[in-house]
Order: sequence, then structure tokens, then C-alpha cells
Amino acid sequence: MTGTEHDPYRRFPHRAAVVGRNMRHVLKRAGLGVAAVAAWAGVMAGAAGCTAVGGTGGTGAPGSLGSPGGHASPGGQGGGGAKGGSSDDTIQVTPRNGAENVAPDGRLEVRVPGGRLESVQVRRIEDARPAEVPGSVSRDGLSWRPEPGTRLALAAKYSVDAVALDGRGRRSARHTTFTTLVPEHRFIGYVAPEHRSTVGTGMIVSFRFNRPVKNRAAVERAVRVTADPPVEVAGHWFGAKRLDLRPESYWAPGTEVTVDLRLRDVEAAPGVYGIQHRTVRFTIGRSQISRVDAEAHTMEVRRDGRLLAKLPVTAGAPKTTTYNGRMVVTELFEVTRMNGATVGFKDADGKGEYDIKDVPHAMRLTASGTFLHGNYWAEPSTFGSANVSHGCVGLRDVKGGGADTPAGWFFDRTLIGDVVEVVNSRDRKVAPDNGLGGWNMGWEQWKDGSALR
Repeated sequence: MTGTEHDPYRRFPHRAAVVGRNMRHVLKRAGLGVAAVAAWAGVMAGAAGCTAVGGTGGTGAPGSLGSPGGHASPGGQGGGGAKGGSSDDTIQVTPRNGAENVAPDGRLEVRVPGGRLESVQVRRIEDARPAEVPGSVSRDGLSWRPEPGTRLALAAKYSVDAVALDGRGRRSARHTTFTTLVPEHRFIGYVAPEHRSTVGTGMIVSFRFNRPVKNRAAVERAVRVTADPPVEVAGHWFGAKRLDLRPESYWAPGTEVTVDLRLRDVEAAPGVYGIQHRTVRFTIGRSQISRVDAEAHTMEVRRDGRLLAKLPVTAGAPKTTTYNGRMVVTELFEVTRMNGATVGFKDADGKGEYDIKDVPHAMRLTASGTFLHGNYWAEPSTFGSANVSHGCVGLRDVKGGGADTPAGWFFDRTLIGDVVEVVNSRDRKVAPDNGLGGWNMGWEQWKDGSALR
């Protein structure tokens, strides 16, 4: 299933009420133990010889990278035709999703035609100094605007996360991004992950540049990634506007990573110079690697090499299979909207085959739209026995998202940067530039993509 509003370069870890995650909510849910899990994983975990289930909840953090592909794997977790109503946007955001060169004092507004806005968060993202834009919801609940006198930063990227309730109490969500004006003849790099974030061992440092880079060697030399303990890190270019950097193998837990950007006055193309000079630091958390077996309809979750649980799942149906290969979690949403029309799954009238405005516990795996998410509309017997989705991996959940469901349990133990590997699906391997798919490329081939070879 794919989200309608997810930018391929969405910013990494942040906390947001409802859409992101509220820390009080996380701490409460992270206490779930064996008893809570036994109801839905007991038999399968027992067969795997694992009875201990633990760990703390991860920090919530949207983010995703890659070039959207035309693959059938992004799709709605189909429980037999879980269509929503209208595909029209319930939440209206200005500037539009994907807008560029927005004036710092331009119009910024979130509106709903009815019901009320439950929460709105506007943040500066993909920056060494992420910051929230102050604002408030109107008394009638129909609009959000920034505080008077607010001025956005130049050459910056912003995200908008909004959740609304309609007159019947039904929740819908929207996420958009836009970028502000970059001075002429200047270029910047939007970087992930965020400064001071804690991420999983599969995290890849990724830059997207606002202008094509012709002098790749000069730009790559101006980006330095170091680690403690030390490890070799190499870059790989995916086209003229994206540079990813990673070690040969997953990062060791506890590694401290520093990204030094010295792009100021670096000439990326004739007459185009950089303006950034900053440092981003992040920490590698515990190791969590999950293995989805599409044929067996199971997902094994391993923490630091130890099996935590073996969960029943549903993967892509025969005509809309799930990618094989190693994928990395790049976005986390308590709730999000997913619409099939955005990736070509349309009815005869042109509307999406599905339009679900309140998909719970959604974790993005690829930029083209593959998610691992909660599913409340399929029959419980589907999980562990059949593949029925449009390409996503589904875990059983309840409407609104449950703390003691398989999806809720996994969501609360997931970090941006965690690895999810899919095997035994009748599909090709995910492309290295689709999200953070670079782990599907061998080390020598990866280094061959550097401009410094």
C-alpha cells in the first residue's frame, strides 16, 4: 500500500502527536511483554523456540528516500477490497505537496472543509538544526496558521503533518513537504538522518541536492562521514542529485557517526556554488533485523541476533507481489492515508482501488510505496495463511491502532534505519536506489559508484 502524500526524501526521526509519536504513549506501550504477545504469536513463537519478548519502543521518525518506481508492489493491504469513500483530499495544505522555491513569507495554511483539525505540526527537516514552526488551530477547528510574523528560512525543507476528524469521528491524515527559495546560482544538500537522532544499524547517510551536480568529485570530497569505532565509509551516486554513503556491512550498535558538510563555495556545476557548512551527528542503536518469508507468511524479528518473535503476516498477492531483498525503515506513522490511485491501482472510473484514510502503524520500506503496516480490515485468519495485499506486508491490527496487536507491538520496537528483509516472494529484488536499498548492492559495486575512485 502506498501513502498519497509521502515525499521520497521525507525527513528522518521526529516526534509528533498522533502522526509521529507521543513519548508518553510510547513509554506506556513499550512495556508490553510475553503475556500481551502470547495471544497472537504464542504458537508460532513456541515453534521457533522463543518465549522472551521485550525491548523498548523506538523513536518515531518519518523519512524515505529513492526514486519512485513503477512496480506493482506498492499497494493496499487488501483484505478483500477494503475501499474507502472519496479519494478527494480531506485536509488541504498550502503550499501544495512538493512545491519548490516557496517565499519565506508566503502563505502557509492547513484547512478542512468540515469536522476539525486534531493536530498539525510543521517542521524544518533534513537539516542540522530541525525546528518546529509555531502556530495554532482556529477556534472553529477548521484551519491552522503560523503565528503572526513567522518567516520561514531560505533554502530549507519543511514537512506538514496533519490529522483531522470528520463529523462522524473518523480520522484522516495527511503528510506533505515543500522547499523554500534557494538563491540563484546556489545549491544545497538535504541530508538524512537528522542531527542527534538514534537510528537502526541499516541506516544509510543520504543526500539529495536541489540542483544537478556535475563536479561530483568536488562535492563528494566536501562530505566527510566518520565513525567511532572507526569503519570505512564509501559513497555511491544515484544520478546527478543523490549521494548515499554507507559502510561495507551494517553499522555496529553503539557507533557514533559524524557527518561534516563543507559545501560552502564548492562549485557543483559551472557557476553554481554551495552554501552549507555544518555538522550532523547521530547514534546507532541496537540491532533489529526482521525477515519476512512471503511463502511461509511469517516474519521473524531478531534483536541483537536473538529471536524476539515470529509473527504471522500477509504479503503481496500473486498479481501484486512484494519485492525481495533488504529494505530499511524510513518512515514511521501512527496513522496515514493510503490511496491506490497514486501508484496506478485504479477502478474503471479512475479512482483508487482502495483509499484508506486511517491505516495504522505504517512503516515505509521503499520510496515506490512498499510499507509494513497494521491491517484491521482483513479477516484474522488471513495472517499467517494467505498473501492478499497490493505489495505491502501486513500485520494484524485494530481500527485506530492497538497497543497489544502484532502491528502495535512491532511498531513500538522499530527505529528508523531498522532492516526488513523479504525472501521467497515471486518478485525481483528491490532496486538499490528505491528507498535505502543500497544494502542489496555488493561492496565493490557500491564503491565503483563513488566519484573518488
